[in-house]
Amino acid sequence: MALTRADVVRVADLARLRLTDDEIDGMQTQLSRILEHVSALQAVDVTGVEPTAQVTDLVNALRDDANRASLDRDAALANSADAQQGMFRVKAVFEEH
Repeated sequence: MALTRADVVRVADLARLRLTDDEIDGMQTQLSRILEHVSALQAVDVTGVEPTAQVTDLVNALRDDANRASLDRDAALANSADAQQGMFRVKAVFEEH
């Protein structure tokens, strides 16, 4: 499956990426190749193959939850460039451009 230039521009816009014309051309080529590989994988007959999400017998080694001392809010906010109502204030990331 070959992606069009418009496809790449749309994906970049959704990801909030600003790409140059050369980068768009490169991404168009690279992403098209990736999709070709995915198509080839989709064509493989896996009849009789058990689905698996974990190929090793390893399990997560997690520690028990425990209360412990941590930095209090006022100390953390003291290092903030901008704080408001006891919270860090950051630039909006979901605005349309």
